[in-house]
Amino acid sequence: MPYEGVYLPEDPLWYKDVIIYELHVRAFYDSNADGVGDFKGLIEKLDYIENLGATAIWLLPFYPSPLKDDGYDIANYFGIHPDYGLLRDFKEFIREAHRRGIRVITELVLNHTSDRHPWFQLARKAKSGSAMRNFYVWSDTPETYKEARIIFKDFEASNWTWDTEAKAYYWHRFFSHQPDLNYNNPLVRNKIMRVINYWLDMGVDGFRLDAVPYLFEKEGTNCENLPETHAFLKELRSYIDSKFKNKMLLAEANQWPEDAIAYFGNRDECQMAFHFPLMPRLFMAMWMEDRFPIVDILEQTPSVPDTCQWAFFLRNHDELTLEMVSDEEKDYMYRVYAKDHVARINLGIRRRLAPLLGNNRRKMEIMNILLLSLPGTPIIYYGDEIGMGDNYHLGDRNGVRTPMQWNVDRNGGFSRANPQKLYLPLILDPEFHYEAVNVENQEKNQASLLWWMRRVIATRKRFKAFGRGTIEFLLPDNPKVLAFTRRYKEEIVLVVINLSRFSQAVELDLSKFSGYLPVEIFSGNKFPLIKEVPYLLTLGHYDYFWFALKKEEAARFRKIRTIPEISGIWKTIFTGKTKEIFEREILPSYIKTCKYFGAKSHDMREVKIIENIKIKEDGCDTQILLLEVRYAAGLSDIHLLPLSFAPGDKAESIVIENPYAVIAHLRHGNVEGIIYDSINDEEFRKHFLLVLAKKHSIRGTYGELITYTGKYFKKYKPQELGMIKSQVLKAEQNNSSILYGKELIFKLYRRLDEGINPEPEICKFLTETLSFSHTPPFVGAVEYRRHGYEPITLGMLQTFIPNEGDAWTYTLDWLGRYFGRILARKNELQEIPTVPSFLSESAFQDIPGLFQELIGGVYLEMIGLLGRRTAELHLAMLSETEDVSFAPESFSVSYQRSLYQSMQSLTKRVFSLLIKNVKNLPDNLKGLSGEILNREKEIMDRFRSILKKRISAMKIRIHGDYHLGQVLYTGNDFFIIDFEGELARTLSDRRLKRSPLRDIASMIRSFRYATHTALSKYTPIKPEDIPVLEQWTDLWYQYVVRTFLRSYLEKVGNASFIPDDKETLHTMLIAYLLERAIYELGCELTDRPEWVIIPLKEIKHLLEVT
Repeated sequence: MPYEGVYLPEDPLWYKDVIIYELHVRAFYDSNADGVGDFKGLIEKLDYIENLGATAIWLLPFYPSPLKDDGYDIANYFGIHPDYGLLRDFKEFIREAHRRGIRVITELVLNHTSDRHPWFQLARKAKSGSAMRNFYVWSDTPETYKEARIIFKDFEASNWTWDTEAKAYYWHRFFSHQPDLNYNNPLVRNKIMRVINYWLDMGVDGFRLDAVPYLFEKEGTNCENLPETHAFLKELRSYIDSKFKNKMLLAEANQWPEDAIAYFGNRDECQMAFHFPLMPRLFMAMWMEDRFPIVDILEQTPSVPDTCQWAFFLRNHDELTLEMVSDEEKDYMYRVYAKDHVARINLGIRRRLAPLLGNNRRKMEIMNILLLSLPGTPIIYYGDEIGMGDNYHLGDRNGVRTPMQWNVDRNGGFSRANPQKLYLPLILDPEFHYEAVNVENQEKNQASLLWWMRRVIATRKRFKAFGRGTIEFLLPDNPKVLAFTRRYKEEIVLVVINLSRFSQAVELDLSKFSGYLPVEIFSGNKFPLIKEVPYLLTLGHYDYFWFALKKEEAARFRKIRTIPEISGIWKTIFTGKTKEIFEREILPSYIKTCKYFGAKSHDMREVKIIENIKIKEDGCDTQILLLEVRYAAGLSDIHLLPLSFAPGDKAESIVIENPYAVIAHLRHGNVEGIIYDSINDEEFRKHFLLVLAKKHSIRGTYGELITYTGKYFKKYKPQELGMIKSQVLKAEQNNSSILYGKELIFKLYRRLDEGINPEPEICKFLTETLSFSHTPPFVGAVEYRRHGYEPITLGMLQTFIPNEGDAWTYTLDWLGRYFGRILARKNELQEIPTVPSFLSESAFQDIPGLFQELIGGVYLEMIGLLGRRTAELHLAMLSETEDVSFAPESFSVSYQRSLYQSMQSLTKRVFSLLIKNVKNLPDNLKGLSGEILNREKEIMDRFRSILKKRISAMKIRIHGDYHLGQVLYTGNDFFIIDFEGELARTLSDRRLKRSPLRDIASMIRSFRYATHTALSKYTPIKPEDIPVLEQWTDLWYQYVVRTFLRSYLEKVGNASFIPDDKETLHTMLIAYLLERAIYELGCELTDRPEWVIIPLKEIKHLLEVT
């Protein structure tokens, strides 16, 4: 049915990939407080089902019915049970499900109706032999069809029941109040076609054909699986395919595999059928701790046509069905899983999954892993994802049909009705009580079964091999381990499951995969390479592995990215199925290519869209996404990605000018274009500034975007701001900066965190509270706020400071001049003078005239000025006494101990990384690395020196990531910018008060990195000149740092954050420099191994300073 915003992919085989969630409408959520669930309530909870990962919903019967058999006794095929709502509610449910990319499968109870159905009431009154009488199957004797088994033996003694009004027996394969329809009557078949037409027209995606083997009767047979049944199914399928696209039929044929496969026909009957015999054998294998029952039944299962699929569940919703087991196996299952005879019913066990497995979490995980790993489309019964209990004392199968448990409130959050009005009572068993087992509790606990189910389902959906792949069993000597591979095209998944309550070792013959690398799917961890010899694995009790087998070279990340294509509507592209495609396939590869993504060395597990804020007005049509990036180890990150859509010529222009901004090609009908980073959209940049100027708030899916301005904003008029041209500055890496004319600059943060961002906080404090004149004034900020969460700063607006670049570029320029002067005078500069370290006492003497000439007197003057500006910053931070966020704090003994512990822990982590990577370093660095590793105790002693005596100094707020790149050069002065701090640290960590000497150490190390960079980039250098220049470069470094440090210390004077004795100052500066060098070593080992020489040399140098 056409509906704007609905996205369901045009895939005729969609049923192979879905995760089906089975539920009773009346059991899920009650919206009107009458004690019965309804469609409006179900609509309210669709987000829950979507978040679980389900992509199809199987609705149990919702038609008008006396409800003697949970709705399978239908009294009207063309309506909705009044308890569940109105037909318009059902239509709205279809729309909302489809909008989320969720298919809807309903029950088509073909075999029988309720005895209250108008058809039956008319038939029993009609003349014997008439067409109306023959809507049902009648007989004058109960001796007909004697070979047909009685299915509900606990309730019925015969398949025939006498009707006093008709004066005849009517046929029923199930309850006596459910007379079977007569499919030999063409009128019946025509009526059923009308029913099918009615619901498919409304948008239903598929039908479960209830009790389909029993449609026809024939004397001398068991009245099951008759040829007439298959002929009718072919007629039914042909009719549906001629009128509808992408619809599915699922046969409920409780038969052995060789009989059930007949319901696929020659691809012209049902697309799906249940695999009933597999279900009980999973439980047998679990109890026996032996894989044989599973392997045996699947090896007996014929292969299915390529357009067909098995459906697979852990229980046939109401019960663990035991029809397709031998009498011995049935006896065994009853003894181990239903010792209480009350739990047994008909030919099954009426229990939920968790009670069946003794509420053993590991067993529940293993059973769900089997469900999601073995061939077929998995079906999850509502409540099993949280481990709901049951109450088999309620009679019939009602014990597993109780209300969904949402929270600890009255009625488990299911209904606001008086508890006595509920259609069934809630579970009060202490072990499964709704106050203990409910969605709300498990939502809060990421170690809960619900969260585990979400993660496993999300992981499964990444691999088509599970839904469409072949299966091949490995048969190791250990029978307690089930191992098999699933293959689809290039995907190979190895599944290994320990069915035992004890740990097991297993050797697998994986020789055919020799040279492949097993990558554990959940963690992303790489296991040893597969070779020709048996592959040894050890598994804990009820343990499992999912491995993706990848050719060794394929396991490496490729930086070359092909722009993907996707079909959909821009307005709803980040909902439903297309949202999943973006999360699973498009966004992870795109983010890895972004300069601002700083975790390239981390093993990314998944990307989730957690918020979408839409801006659509004044020519701007942008969707601002908040993305949660999860890793195999460590905490997840939140990233900001604003996206726009461009069609036609505009799209072509962006692809040419900014190819790295393009996320995907989008097609919908005749419309074709690109989705790209909105930072490259002039309309977005303009509108974003106006949103801030007008102090607008914009609602998102869960929270809202709000803005606020500072006192410097008053000088700007909103109407004038709308006229300013904007451009994106290309130099940024961690963030994106937008320049508005020559007046304003907006920094858009890409990596986000909850809490107070130190940059706008410090800028506002410095420029509004203190009127500090050497940082750009704060103008405004944009935040994301969501109830129950701390605010997230998305960006900050500042006054633009006209400049000639940053101090890093300025320094590299002067270093180039220095190199030129050295090389020009190398014949007269034969002897390289020795220079004391800038850390020594003599370092504060005047710089010799020769070096002032070589380095450049102007540059040295400017570095002296940089020292003073740095001092002024720290003195400003010291001046606040009332604001607790900025008021200075004294060093304490406990803080000194904490500082030492932090330095020690950093060293151990980095040295562990160095040991792991030393074999990969160039040969010339292995010796130096070994020397540094051997001096670990010396390093710890240097750090321990800060504990020797109480440090009499204050801690203040500092810059936190201070280096030459964080300082603007205006031509005659410096402005200090970028107060975010080190992005690897949390916001709260970045707001801690520390010694300003930490900033000084960071700036000093920046000068050292400048010398290395300049040396590598200076093009006139001949190879033979490099050793000479390296020595002169060290002299430059010592004199420049001496100039910076002396100027800084002269300006701060006796400020309380400087220790009152020179020895302590020396000790602290050495410790901070050493800490910074070790921190750099860790960064370089991860990102730039060829640069580790810089921190290694510095560590060695600092250890030699006395």
